[in-house]
Amino acid sequence: MIVTNLAVDLLRAEFGAAVQENVILAPYTSARIGGPADVLLTVKTADELAQAMQLIWEHGFPYYVLGGGSNVLVNDEGFRGVVVLNKAKEVRFESGDQPSVWCEAGVVFSNLANRCASKGFGGLEWGATVPGTIGGAVYGNAGAFGGDVAGNLIWADVLTENGRERFSVAQMAYGYRTSILKRHEIKAIVLSALLGLKNSTKEEVSAKIAEFSERRKATQPPGASMGSMFKNPTGDFAGRLIEDAGLKGARIGNAEISKIHGNFFINHGETKAGDVLALIRLTQETVLNKFGVQLELEIELI
Repeated sequence: MIVTNLAVDLLRAEFGAAVQENVILAPYTSARIGGPADVLLTVKTADELAQAMQLIWEHGFPYYVLGGGSNVLVNDEGFRGVVVLNKAKEVRFESGDQPSVWCEAGVVFSNLANRCASKGFGGLEWGATVPGTIGGAVYGNAGAFGGDVAGNLIWADVLTENGRERFSVAQMAYGYRTSILKRHEIKAIVLSALLGLKNSTKEEVSAKIAEFSERRKATQPPGASMGSMFKNPTGDFAGRLIEDAGLKGARIGNAEISKIHGNFFINHGETKAGDVLALIRLTQETVLNKFGVQLELEIELI
């Protein structure tokens, strides 16, 4: 592709060896599924992320920003364009009566929650079992165990076509597992975020994290998997509907609906995205036919 050759030349001029061609994306996703990206650019600071995106937008290159890869399914044919791998991981804590933490979008959420615990800060215990990065969490209003990003976010620094802007939690227009960004109501990339914390003790926060971690281990499968695959319908749970439809353990190729939790799909090795997609369609059709409920994907298809 001409656009790819041009992209490689322009990006290499700015980022050098951080630009790679024809890179398999599977290792960069929690499901370990997916074909090659034409170009993979790894950025290590929020400034580099902003610089890369401005260049990509200026030239109209197809792109996708990838963080922890926990909420995506990459096509077997890969991605024709530039995948920006966000490894921007700076973190700064602010203590006082109203403690907070500022972090770049590439910070792994579970790691951040545990760092908060080590400093005696509470408020993010629910995030200790959340896979993926802060950027993805802010983008999709990630949540668990009664908490979510909307309950902690003070503001997010985002890059729009007008430049850098600071969005309040109100401006993010959060809903259940969605935001103004995820609904594509505005073209923007999360660069960093400021999250509100609570003063506590290491022991208290660590105990709560341990409790959540044990609950997560007891109810969700280990290994290479994707979940939650579907959003919970209003007043119900996708996992319950899938289980009651008799779909737990259903398998196509090496993709299987977890026997432990119906809203998780397992990769048993060398799984094709096409098999996962077929299992998604089977699940949606079966649940719709049996219960009249249309399950909506929580993951994104790349």
